[in-house]
Formats: sequence, C-alpha cells, structure tokens
Amino acid sequence: MDRPALITLSTDFGVRDGYVGTMKGVMLDIAPDAQLVDITHQVAPQAIHEAAYILYTAYRFFPSRTVHLVVVDPGVGSSRRPIAAQLSHGAFVGPDNGVFSFVMAEEHVETIVELANPRYRLPAVSQTFHGRDIFAPAAAHLAAGVPIEELGPALEDPVLLPPPRLDITSQTARGVVLHTDHFGNAITSIGRLLWRDGDLCLVPAFRRENEEFARFRASEASVKVAGRELHGLHGTYADVEPGSLVALIGSEGHLEIAVREGSGAKRLDLQPGHPVFLSW
Repeated sequence: MDRPALITLSTDFGVRDGYVGTMKGVMLDIAPDAQLVDITHQVAPQAIHEAAYILYTAYRFFPSRTVHLVVVDPGVGSSRRPIAAQLSHGAFVGPDNGVFSFVMAEEHVETIVELANPRYRLPAVSQTFHGRDIFAPAAAHLAAGVPIEELGPALEDPVLLPPPRLDITSQTARGVVLHTDHFGNAITSIGRLLWRDGDLCLVPAFRRENEEFARFRASEASVKVAGRELHGLHGTYADVEPGSLVALIGSEGHLEIAVREGSGAKRLDLQPGHPVFLSW
C-alpha cells in the first residue's frame, strides 16, 4: 500500500492567527489523505535567508516524494513569480525569491515551473495571501499526483541567493553567522565538519560535490569571533563548564558558537552576517 502523500509547511506566519490553519484546510480539501507536517511557523517576518537555511537543515530527513511548501514572501502581490520545483529529493512550492537556493545548491534540479495554470489555484486570488490561494493548492495537487508540468510553463531562471560565505585555504576557513536558533546558538557557514577516526574533516556545504577538503585535529583548531578566540572544537556542550563559551560542531555539521546553558548569540552580540574565522 502506498504511503499517504506528505506535505511540509514552513512559514513566517506564527501561530497566533488563522493563516496556517486556513492553508491546511485548503490542502486537505484537495488532497484529503495528505499528511501535513509543520517544520516551523516561527521564521522571522520576511527573513528569506533564515527560511532557506531552516529548509536546508530539514528537507533531507523526509521521504524523497515529500512536497515542501514554504511561504516567506515579502514580495507577495508584486511581480515575483510563484513557482514549483521538482528536485532529486522532493518537490518544493513557494515564491521565487531565493528561498530554495540552499537546497538547489545540493540537489539536482529536474523541473521548475511557474504556477500560472488557474485550474490549480483557488477561484479568487487575493493580492496578500498567495499562501492560501496559490501555493497551498499547488502543493496539494502535487501531493495528489498532478504532474508538475500541469501547473504552468517551465521556468529557466529562478532567483538564487548567493551561497553563504565560505572561503577556505590550506589551514583556514572564513565564514559568517547564518542563523541564531531558539537556544541562542550562532550557527555559521563553516561546515560541514564531520568526525572521522578522531579527526575533523571539512566537506564544504552548499554544493553537490562531497569532497573532503581538509582534515585536522579538533583539539588543535581555534575560532576567532567578535574579538574572542576559542581554542578547540567540541562535540558536546558537556565538554565545558556551565556558562562557558564553546565552539561546537552542531547536528548539521556546521560550526556553532554557543554558551553552555546560555546564549552564545547574546553573549557576543552575534547577528547573521557576523564574520567567523577557523584555523587549524
């Protein structure tokens, strides 16, 4: 027996209003057997880069037939295009504003279409809620088995964000803070850092090639950020005392600046874009 269709939702809508529930109602009316999974509705308002990063951390853990619906859309009602993309691991529906850039950097792009076929929209389309009127119906129709080509014409020039900064030499890597999570961990673009036989291997993220670039001892590495130097890279918060700063390899293999039982972002006043240096 086939599994129920799976649709994930990621938005900046929050949970106070009825926007998310309304989109779910639209999708279930079209695809009543679909399983809906919330990734997050707490993306900062209009924060496209943040949404792109969160999607990048989550999509690969879902079945490859999943439809990922993302509505972080500061250009709603403007000339920005609504799109759907079929990649090698999942389908993606949302605004053409770069929100799928980090996923597209790692997965093969098979097809991208503009959501222009009125048959797969609600009959009345508002200027301010395309999540309900355009994106949710498209995601539901894809989950119900409608071929992506039916949703609209092919699109060859999607908007892509530049890849997060990651400059690598033989003994250094320079990146930036990408995201600060709920716990105050400042997650950087320096990754992926993978543990292998007691060493750390740097396999640059945000690209399809998975070639090891460097290998070094975690204990011999150092991180410079916000005028502080942290010696050694760690695999767990428990390696340091409560309240201590720590350079940590997070669950996605990215270098994080953290405080055990505290907030690294608050301690060092770190925001997205802040430079970070790793040497070994």
